[in-house]
Amino acid sequence: MNLRKYLILLTFFLTPWGANAQALAPDALARSVTDEVLALIRSDKDLQAGNTRKVLELVEAKVLPHFSFQSMTRLALGRNWRQASAEQQKRLIAEFRTLLVRTYTTAFTQYKNQTIEYRPVRMAASDTDVVVQSLIKQPAGQPVAVDYNMEKTAEGWKVYNVKIEGVSLIENYRNTFHSEIQKSGVDGLIKALADKNRSAQAAPK
Repeated sequence: MNLRKYLILLTFFLTPWGANAQALAPDALARSVTDEVLALIRSDKDLQAGNTRKVLELVEAKVLPHFSFQSMTRLALGRNWRQASAEQQKRLIAEFRTLLVRTYTTAFTQYKNQTIEYRPVRMAASDTDVVVQSLIKQPAGQPVAVDYNMEKTAEGWKVYNVKIEGVSLIENYRNTFHSEIQKSGVDGLIKALADKNRSAQAAPK
């Protein structure tokens, strides 16, 4: 499954701001807001038409604040994370976030009336790391199983990895990042991500 397909599916995990988001269990949180957000997409002609500004605003406001980009970047680099200085780690997180922002924005324009079912999470009150399982049903084709690894933080539950039909998004990036670091070091990876982001920004809309 290619990265675009990953991120089309990732966009369906959208969480709200505020104290309620922190209080809800991770599966209840996902279930309670999915219907509201999907209804918004279905009713907004600009979003359906792929209005870049509105889609970007929605991604920034509803999706990205609830992903742990530090954890995602650290896991994606694996053992290479320890090779990076504090400044390099900061730059990697920023470039990785920018990369996902642009990919999410593109993915949102490809929404095709999918629906989602979430399975109840069995967890103890002390658990700080859980897996939320979901099933995405498409108008055509087989349902797709999507599992979200989530960690409990001071700001509430945040996603740090996603598995689509058992295939990990983080592991997919880890292979790519490791190859780049082996070839040109941590600074080479930072430059490769920055170049990719600049190219995406300069590309015709």
